[in-house]
Amino acid sequence: MLIEIYSDLICPWCFLGKVRLDRALAERPGVRVDLRWMPFQLNPDLPAEGMDRDLYFTAKFGGPERARQMNAVVEQAAARDGLLLRLDLIRRIPSTLQAHRMIRFAERFGKATAMAMALFSAYFQQGRDIGDMTTLVRIATDLGLDALEATDYLVGEVDMAGVRGSDAQARQLGVQAVPCYIFDRRYALAGAQEHTAFLPMLDLARDEMVG
Repeated sequence: MLIEIYSDLICPWCFLGKVRLDRALAERPGVRVDLRWMPFQLNPDLPAEGMDRDLYFTAKFGGPERARQMNAVVEQAAARDGLLLRLDLIRRIPSTLQAHRMIRFAERFGKATAMAMALFSAYFQQGRDIGDMTTLVRIATDLGLDALEATDYLVGEVDMAGVRGSDAQARQLGVQAVPCYIFDRRYALAGAQEHTAFLPMLDLARDEMVG
């Protein structure tokens, strides 16, 4: 089964959603899936250098207090699934254009999902700036990818149009929020659903394999 995951790397629900999907897959070990990471930018107009977190939250949510309330909700939800988030460590809201490109770079080496999860962890558990080139290259090398290749890729324009085009296409398809999962390009499941919400889709895939 093909599962296309529309997500943004600064969306904590996307991180949690993948953890819940993994839990569902563990309960259906016979189902073979092909995960594809589809770029979606919650802040496509954010400058390349990103923005100070407090300024961002003030502009988008009215102030840090509202942000703290929202963070508490997602941290508690994540904790129930065994996922520790350290949102207090985040100092900047990055542009995720380059981070999405790094997933495409890693995909060449069969490490797209590993890269996505490393980026989520770097941002939400370590407070690292995943819009920073040095940080992205370090994450790539931690996954066993070549630092010079990763640097050359980021400096260039390869996949830049593809990432932006995928984001635009997602919006044309009606994707307004993430995470959003598309199964075999036929069925959609939106939001950080509980892991049980994935099971009917996986059962359908299993039944079609048997049939």
